[in-house]
Amino acid sequence: MLKKSLGFIAKNEKAFTIGFLIAALLLPLVLKTKYAFRMATVSMMYMLLVHGLNFLVGFRGQNSFGHSAFWGIGAYTTAVLSTKFGCQTLPCIICTLLLTGILGLLLGVPSMKMRGVYIVIVTVGFCEIMRLVELNWMAVTNGPLGIKAIPKPMFFGLKIKTLLAFYSYILILLILVPFILSRILKSRFGRAIVAVREDEIAASAMGVNVFLVKIVAFAISAMVAGLVGTFYAQYMSYIDSNAFTTAASTEILVMVIFGGLGSMVGPFIGAGILTLLPELMRSLSDYRMLIYGLLLVVLMLVQPTGIMGKVNFEYIRQRLTSDLKQEK
Repeated sequence: MLKKSLGFIAKNEKAFTIGFLIAALLLPLVLKTKYAFRMATVSMMYMLLVHGLNFLVGFRGQNSFGHSAFWGIGAYTTAVLSTKFGCQTLPCIICTLLLTGILGLLLGVPSMKMRGVYIVIVTVGFCEIMRLVELNWMAVTNGPLGIKAIPKPMFFGLKIKTLLAFYSYILILLILVPFILSRILKSRFGRAIVAVREDEIAASAMGVNVFLVKIVAFAISAMVAGLVGTFYAQYMSYIDSNAFTTAASTEILVMVIFGGLGSMVGPFIGAGILTLLPELMRSLSDYRMLIYGLLLVVLMLVQPTGIMGKVNFEYIRQRLTSDLKQEK
């Protein structure tokens, strides 16, 4: 059954993505409660976070446990600019992208010569440093009390404040960001990213600037997380440092792996299932997290690279075509 499902998605990858987006557009017609709207919005927010981390971990091949740090930087930047300086959403987004991009470049430099557990230590350390800054910089972040009364998003004088408006806002981001990332991956720079992931020495011999590819990929991933932070701060209207921990980074990384490393379809599947499943099993009370954990263990045993991870779509298409010819 799994093999048939993967084959179908492989044969219709673009159709699957388009179908998902059409379903997302029609979803508000069947969402009847505020709770359902909020869960759908949060699920899409995580899909966007997973897309950003998948760009770094799946396509660039570099582990990171510091993704929530950039998410928090985006949230706090937006909160401070909007509450203390009265900035509207667009200037907040621009400042967030610049700040997270620069910090991503700076963090990408020391990670250049590190592998395995060492890069994990660096990114975990960065995440904890940022959390402590957010927790103790009272003059800016308000420390453990967090920042409250964050204004709702406003574009050109139009304020986003209803659940449907927020849903539409995150859906637009969920369409634009993966589209931009896919265009980057199909460009010359995108091919260089994949080449560096597969073999740095060979890529360097072919004229690829490995240093530039690594730090820019890190910066792009950080900017996506920062963008989600902007949405999160204005959607929740309150933030504190407890949301942007190493545990949150681990959760996002699990979603990347669950959906499938190096797949543009995987983040939709991984984030969608792992954000909604615990809520759908809420009636099971204490057993729901046990079932959640068992599901992850079983998947790693059956499909270690995730549901759509490292699926050679061209190979599957050829096999399907070959099987059909043999049947005839």
